[in-house]
Amino acid sequence: MGLFQAIVTFVIFSCLSSAHANANGNSSDLRKREMKCNMYHGKWVHDNSYPLYNSSSCPFIRKEFDCLKYGRPDHLYLKYRWQPSNCRLPRFNGQTFLKRFKGKKIMFIGDSLSLNIWQSLICMLHAAVPNSNIIRQELNNNSISSVEFEDYKVSVMLFHSLYLVDVDEEEIGRVLNLNSMKNGNLWKNIDVLVFNTWLWWYRRGPKQQWDYMKVEEKIVRDIDRMTAFRRALTTWAKWVDSDVDTDKTQVIFQGISPSHYNGLEWNEPGVKNCLKETEPFNGSVYPVGLPEAAYVVKEVISGIKKPVHLLDITALSQLRKDAHPSFYNGFRAMDCTHWCVAGLTDTWNELLYAALLS
Repeated sequence: MGLFQAIVTFVIFSCLSSAHANANGNSSDLRKREMKCNMYHGKWVHDNSYPLYNSSSCPFIRKEFDCLKYGRPDHLYLKYRWQPSNCRLPRFNGQTFLKRFKGKKIMFIGDSLSLNIWQSLICMLHAAVPNSNIIRQELNNNSISSVEFEDYKVSVMLFHSLYLVDVDEEEIGRVLNLNSMKNGNLWKNIDVLVFNTWLWWYRRGPKQQWDYMKVEEKIVRDIDRMTAFRRALTTWAKWVDSDVDTDKTQVIFQGISPSHYNGLEWNEPGVKNCLKETEPFNGSVYPVGLPEAAYVVKEVISGIKKPVHLLDITALSQLRKDAHPSFYNGFRAMDCTHWCVAGLTDTWNELLYAALLS
């Protein structure tokens, strides 16, 4: 375990261990056990008390993620709980969450995987207070989607950004500026910021959302994409250190979300998608290991001077080849990149909940 990860584990579980110790009495032994706990290392266990809510009762789910509505016949994927190796992840309590963040704003910033986790969280909160007054808004020229739980004055927001850094319209075309992040001025005063980027960095052709890159002061056609990703994350990291008051704002980075299009990765050669996957990978370690981008994220975050928590969901999500929409979405297109709501992203939010309340 690296120094940064060890510090994060200590911070999260130092608070949780005290609460558990008070309930169980043997505080010294319990605290020693929980201090050693990494909540991102564990296994998936079957639990009939899940899911945390009925997706048909949530009015916010988009057709990309509403697997049951679009005919997914198996429901076993909903019945798994993440179990850390040496402690128990606290069960999400929506009312506690809303009371804790009363009067505050929480913003997810990133691509469609930020949309995925944002939809999950507002469903989880809605399930806790189904009769609460809710205000939906599109703000800042529709770049921000906001759901406010008016009785608590809690706003859960989504800012769409594929790369975090800027894409500028210039005479030569769209320029991906790896050294600039102008939207930071809109973000830095939010109470909780949850960042994410990766999905679009390797896309080419019509799906590529830029024509040139700007590296420092030089405009180029392209550079190695992992190098570009690292540079952009470094720009974000420098912005956190220079512009964000972490005494007032909690900063989270949502780790790399895996896809499942190659059965070789989970020991099923010849499988080309997730369509017939109905159970998690049987084991606690995914055969092919972490993607390179996950190591880049950890390296960049370890260099930030201010406190930033990595929502380290990559390894535990790799095990969930069963949790994608596959064909069961409103587009009837194979999707083994995003995740069903309800489903895996609820676990991401349980982990976020534990991190924020610590």
